[in-house]
Amino acid sequence: MVSFRKVTKRYGSLVVLDSLDLDVAEGEMVTIIGPSGSGKTTVLRTLMTLDSINDGVIYVDGEPLTHMSDGTKLVPANQRHLRKMRSKIGMCFQHFHLFPHMTALENCMEGPVNVLGLSKKEARERSEELLRMVGMADKRDQHPSRLSGGQQQRVAIARALAMRPKVMLFDEVTSALDPEVIGEVTGVIKKLVSEHNLTMLMVTHQMGFARQISDRVSFFYKGRIEEQGTPDELFGDPKKERTQQFLSAVREAV
Repeated sequence: MVSFRKVTKRYGSLVVLDSLDLDVAEGEMVTIIGPSGSGKTTVLRTLMTLDSINDGVIYVDGEPLTHMSDGTKLVPANQRHLRKMRSKIGMCFQHFHLFPHMTALENCMEGPVNVLGLSKKEARERSEELLRMVGMADKRDQHPSRLSGGQQQRVAIARALAMRPKVMLFDEVTSALDPEVIGEVTGVIKKLVSEHNLTMLMVTHQMGFARQISDRVSFFYKGRIEEQGTPDELFGDPKKERTQQFLSAVREAV
């Protein structure tokens, strides 16, 4: 469903992604871990086309994300192609980014009505169903300022799902939350993993959560995958010295 092929991202002389190869299968949950500056969030930002890439090609659902064919070779994509590709990807950010002047329900309806062209009736039904799924049906008429951080993040997840994406991205979705409400959000993501055949890519510093929820964990270092495997393989028996050092430091911090 997602493929990075020799993708490089530079900021001036700083190489953030270094000829990265990464594949995520349909329905797979892959978690990216690693030290700060290793390129984790840049992977998600390039998938959302928030950051452009310097070299390589990203494929989503079998099509190039920011390129298109002119019949003989790949060229930079036009806006029509970018809009089509972006519609396949949903993202939940660390800081929610809900519209403050809209209720929870209105936040979820906005994209389906104005981007997908659904009727307000269809968008309302879809949004109400998703708010029920994330346990926020009783808060549908509340504005974000009246919701806790955990509640806002659950609404943000429902809003992203309302666009019916094929790929969901989660960027440190629990790091801005108080410890006592983290479980609200991780519970919703666990439910998504167990009940829906979504392809998901998550960046997190919560190693225990990553171990519970992932099909595969990729340890990033200096813009590349240093090591990857099942949660039991990576957390239980890491092979690379840099992976061992990182996991040891994380455990000591806890």
